[in-house]
Amino acid sequence: MIAHNHQGFMIIHNLITNRKMPARLLTHLTTVHEVAHSILAWMEKTYPQISIDREAILFGAITHDIGKIKAKEEINKLGSTHEQLGYELMLEYGITPELARFTYTHSQWMRADTKLEDWIVSLADKVWKGKRVAEIEERIINHIHEITNQQEWEIFLKLDDLLQKITKDAHQRLLTQASQSISTN
Repeated sequence: MIAHNHQGFMIIHNLITNRKMPARLLTHLTTVHEVAHSILAWMEKTYPQISIDREAILFGAITHDIGKIKAKEEINKLGSTHEQLGYELMLEYGITPELARFTYTHSQWMRADTKLEDWIVSLADKVWKGKRVAEIEERIINHIHEITNQQEWEIFLKLDDLLQKITKDAHQRLLTQASQSISTN
C-alpha cells in the first residue's frame, strides 16, 4: 500500500511539473505540512495512547488547499470555492473520498462528521500564521481527555506550550509566503 503522504507529494509534484502550482500556494501547503508534522510529533510523544492516522493528517496538510489551483483568486483572498474544486481534483487523481475530505474539512472542522485528524489539519492551517482558534483547540483537548482522563486544564497547558512555540515564528512564515509569486509562469 502506498502511504497517503507519498500520494500527496506525488500530486503536488505533478502539479508543479505541469506548471499549475503557484509558488505562494506551494509555500503555504508545505508550511502547513511542516506545522502538522510538529503537532503530530507532540501528540505522539505526549499522548502515545491516542490512536491517530498520521499519514492521513500529513496528506491532508499537504493537499488541503489544492483547489486553489483552479480558484487562483483565492490564493490571496478569502473564499471557499477551492474546497469543492479541490475535492473534485483529488477524486480525479484517484484519491478516496475519505482522504479528499481534507479539502473542505480544513475550514469546516465544526461539522458533526469531522474527527481528530481533521481538527489537527485545521489547527495547523491556522497556527502557522499565528492564529489561535479556541474551538478547534477545545475539540482536540476534549478528545484527549476522553481517552486519557487527564484534566482538560492540564492538556490545555501542554497544547498551549506547543502552540506558543509554533506561533512565535508566524511573522517570518507570513513574510516568506507573501514574498512568493501567485503566478504560474
